[in-house]
Amino acid sequence: MKRWKRFLSHLIEVPIETTDSSHHKHLQVNLIKGRYQLSTERSIYSFDDLYLNFYKAFTQLELPPDRSDCLVLGLGLGSIPWMLENSFARSYQYVAVDLDEEVIRLASSYRLKELQSPMEIICSDAVHFAHVDQRTYDLICVDVFLDDVVPTALCSPEVISVLREKLSEGGLLLWNRLFRTTEDQQETKKFFENEFKQVFGSQAEYLDVDGNWILIGRV
Repeated sequence: MKRWKRFLSHLIEVPIETTDSSHHKHLQVNLIKGRYQLSTERSIYSFDDLYLNFYKAFTQLELPPDRSDCLVLGLGLGSIPWMLENSFARSYQYVAVDLDEEVIRLASSYRLKELQSPMEIICSDAVHFAHVDQRTYDLICVDVFLDDVVPTALCSPEVISVLREKLSEGGLLLWNRLFRTTEDQQETKKFFENEFKQVFGSQAEYLDVDGNWILIGRV
């Protein structure tokens, strides 16, 4: 990245790349305040340490120690591993899963190459991956959207149970949900009470991170 573009991005939004894929009609990479942002028509998928829903959650939680295994469902440009490494000084071993090959290409082009932490990247549907992968993880971050919609297949108690079983003892699952509009709030509250708590019981809680909820499940 040329220095003048990075400087200019602190004054105005600098377009970097626009593309599409079989899953997204519009994917836009912009440089804003020296940070890469990936957005669709209706949603922001990634924004380095300004991806505030997870950033605010990480500041309020006791994160697993270095060398822990972390599963990221929904990669974006890699904001979650990027901020854990650069803002929270964590060195994890990552498995990152995304359905969209083009999103993976963008992440590999703009952010993942800067990370020191080992990362396995898998192009797969999150539900399919959860069922076939046999590993356990100390931290699971669920950030799966198609634009601003969470795929229905991901939200069943069966899939949540599979994800819970993938947590190691003392493990932590964080699930990003929208909480902006009245409809968002109703859907997220219903999901938390009727599906998420059904699986995690008294170990289920949430953080209100200004426009989103991060649902928390522990074992």
